[in-house]
Amino acid sequence: MPEVFGHMPDGTPVQRVHLRAGSLQASILTLGAIVQDLRMDGVAHPLVLGADTLEPYLGPMHYFGATVGRFANRIAEGRFNLNGQSHQLSRNFRGRHCLHGGMTGSAERVWSITQVSDDTATLALSLPDGDMGFPGHLDATLTISLQDDALNFEITARSDRDTVCSFAHHGYFILDDSGSLAHHRLQIAAEHYLPVDDDLIPTGDIAPVETTDFDFRTPRGLQDVALDHNFCTAQKRESLRPVASLWSDLSGLAMRVASTEPGLQVYTAKHLPQEGVTGHDGRPLARYAGIALEAQAWPDAPNQPHFPSAILKKDTVYNHVTRYDFSTA
Repeated sequence: MPEVFGHMPDGTPVQRVHLRAGSLQASILTLGAIVQDLRMDGVAHPLVLGADTLEPYLGPMHYFGATVGRFANRIAEGRFNLNGQSHQLSRNFRGRHCLHGGMTGSAERVWSITQVSDDTATLALSLPDGDMGFPGHLDATLTISLQDDALNFEITARSDRDTVCSFAHHGYFILDDSGSLAHHRLQIAAEHYLPVDDDLIPTGDIAPVETTDFDFRTPRGLQDVALDHNFCTAQKRESLRPVASLWSDLSGLAMRVASTEPGLQVYTAKHLPQEGVTGHDGRPLARYAGIALEAQAWPDAPNQPHFPSAILKKDTVYNHVTRYDFSTA
């Protein structure tokens, strides 16, 4: 049953639900549809970075474990044109660009619980026409479930106007208790990535990973590896397919990622340490304390016509599925 985890500044309660299936247990918050905790039987440490109280999620940890949207990642200059009309968005990244849906995107909203069972929680969120500058009243439904040692996300959305839409799970994963990614290896099924400028906005180039530091087609170690880039795993939304794998040589744990989405933003938390950001044990989180593997549309797709389209047509359905599958080596 849902329990009260804390309250928003305006008094709105934030609820938490606990899910369990197989060897996994997860705790989900209605704020941002955050995966607040994820545990595996026989493993002493959490599999995600998170906080034990609400306050950090209202500050420096507001993307940790959240579902970000209505457009995940960055839109250059916080604007785009659609059907001949220019849309100015909330510019919450360096005062110039739109990030994760704007100042109060889906990560900052309290979602409604519509259904909950032992292993599944379904949450809903409505974003009005013009919210954060985006066109269209958008209704989103997110189902988070545990099944066969996997954490599953299915996100559907519908708009009453043509709009852009891309949601992503922004969890930071860690597969051992060392406090860093130093003992982790990563493999990504991508032959291309998107180079970015100093503001982390794609330049428009689609570059081959071959002979670059972005070639993860075979597993590579992550010690002191700074990544905040989109890897191009497909040219359009496809059926569910493997896109990445992560291993810890220290713990023997593995995580495999499958998704329908054409992009995978990989971020190794290089902004840490940061005041107010601590782990479940209360210890400050160090640089490279976890990795975000965010399946999504390509960043700045609304301004890049040669990128896979992120347009959601009026009264059609956006349907995104991503699965994080855990195992022991």
